[in-house]
Amino acid sequence: MTLLVGAFTIGLILALLALGVLVSFRIFGLPDITADGSITLGAAVTATLCATGVNPVFATAAGMVSGALAGALTGVLHTKFKINALLAGILVMTALYSVNLRVMGRSNIPLMQHTTLGTWGEDAGYSLLGDRGLMVFGWRVGAGEIALLVGSFVVAVLVAVALFAFFRTHLGTAMRATGDNPQMIRALGANVETHIILGLALSNGLIALGGSLLAQYQGFADAQMGIGMIVWGLASVIIGEALTGGRSLGLTLVGAIMGSVLFRLLVAVALRWGLNPNDLKLITALFVFVALILPGLLKKIRRPAQLTTVPSA
Repeated sequence: MTLLVGAFTIGLILALLALGVLVSFRIFGLPDITADGSITLGAAVTATLCATGVNPVFATAAGMVSGALAGALTGVLHTKFKINALLAGILVMTALYSVNLRVMGRSNIPLMQHTTLGTWGEDAGYSLLGDRGLMVFGWRVGAGEIALLVGSFVVAVLVAVALFAFFRTHLGTAMRATGDNPQMIRALGANVETHIILGLALSNGLIALGGSLLAQYQGFADAQMGIGMIVWGLASVIIGEALTGGRSLGLTLVGAIMGSVLFRLLVAVALRWGLNPNDLKLITALFVFVALILPGLLKKIRRPAQLTTVPSA
């Protein structure tokens, strides 16, 4: 049960990564590789500040802002210097590896002995539920684990609601229209380049926030923790669209959260069945491959069935 609760908690935390990837990949149609660096940057900044005794809320906010700045830099390289979006993301991601090492001063920062949002959540759980925790389906779950799970759920829901509300404002609608038809937005007098920069800043700010919370939950920040995270985000978005159909903005946001949790559960089950952790990235890539080709295969299967159906008189 502890493994299951942990999988749900990490899935909800990384739902912020999925929501960030959703903004760049689905709203703007940009394959932003900056995510691999910005998620580590958020974790590195937060861990460094927490290790020096800074308030965890301020440290988390600083981690999010640092990711937003990284995303804005990618947007500037793409829009102002006319560098391909994929190449701009790769440039920033590569530079962030050295930046993250500079920020941390070493490759790994442990947080087990420092005050973080994770320790606050555990303390709140013990004060409310006591040392016994709760019985879930006959399994005893610690109060700290329950509190972190509930807290992660609340944060994921609040961020999704905030995104939904933002993309229904004038600025948010203009940003969505920029991704759909930049020529029309430019003809209406709006600044397409500014919208793209703001969108990538928002995307990577959410991703860095996910990295910040992940570091505080796991109890450490590591320079290697961002490798392959863009694949995780894409997998969550694609799985979520398959689950909800993605027919509206609200369903797409909910699907991203559901996809992240389901994807983490699949990974946890694979590890439980004896998967070598060294093969985890390979399995992740295979999951994404299946998620990418499955919708097309289903359409091909349905099309012959529709053609062979004879309409009734």
